[in-house]
Amino acid sequence: MRLRRRQCIPSCSSRQRVDEDDIFWTKRKDDDKLAWSQNSAQVTSDSVPCFSNAMVGPRSWIGGLFNNKLFGGGKSTEITLNPVQAARLQRLQERMSMPFDETRIDHQASLLALWKIAFPNVPLSGFISEQWKEMGWQGCNPSTDFRGCGFISLENLLFFARTFPACFFRLLFKKGGKRAAWEYPFAVAGINVSFMLIQMLDLATGKPKARPAINFVRILGEDENAFDILYCVAFAMMDAQWLAMEASYMEFNDVLRTTRIQLERELCLEDIKRISDIPAYDLLFR
Repeated sequence: MRLRRRQCIPSCSSRQRVDEDDIFWTKRKDDDKLAWSQNSAQVTSDSVPCFSNAMVGPRSWIGGLFNNKLFGGGKSTEITLNPVQAARLQRLQERMSMPFDETRIDHQASLLALWKIAFPNVPLSGFISEQWKEMGWQGCNPSTDFRGCGFISLENLLFFARTFPACFFRLLFKKGGKRAAWEYPFAVAGINVSFMLIQMLDLATGKPKARPAINFVRILGEDENAFDILYCVAFAMMDAQWLAMEASYMEFNDVLRTTRIQLERELCLEDIKRISDIPAYDLLFR
């Protein structure tokens, strides 16, 4: 799929000329962080359990980007789930409700596994370490970032790394295209992608009613990994939109909004039986 700039809706108010002076950019980054904390919206109270602890206030990069007013609702339609669809949807919702628990051995192992995939030749000094910032976490303790969307967001990142490693590394190390002076933080962006998909697919409300959500549940009935694969596609699409919009740090909200709109359109296409049928799937293999 070719993503053309005319299809994007960047926020022109936040564009700045690139200044190579280090003092300017240090001040700009501090200003950007302050703006994020001031502009982030409170997550709605009717969200699923994993959203109830979403970070707000300072350093609230996660969860604050999404609000029901950002996207149009569209017509609602009832769907009758077959036993396989119902069971897989329930399992997915159970995954969503599990918070990340830094005291659990299996959760620690998953986080360590992600590090070892991302930096196989770099020993990690500890679960609380400045090294985590190299992967795009907000601080030295990733567990604080997982409050935005729980353990499923770590599962999504691990699935991405293990299933589509070439694309994972391309996005992690920002290898493709002309990049901004201040890039989006990879790991935290990944949590936001998980958050966006859960809202887009009506997974927080119990039974999907919007057309993209209904089509997704049908796909889920055919492939239990449909959500994780769609996550990888959405992340790759987000990065492609980022490049097409020539976006920078403060425009991540606009990029993710555009990504959601495009993804909804592709899920509504006829003859979509699997996630691999949607046009954006090809982005995983560029």
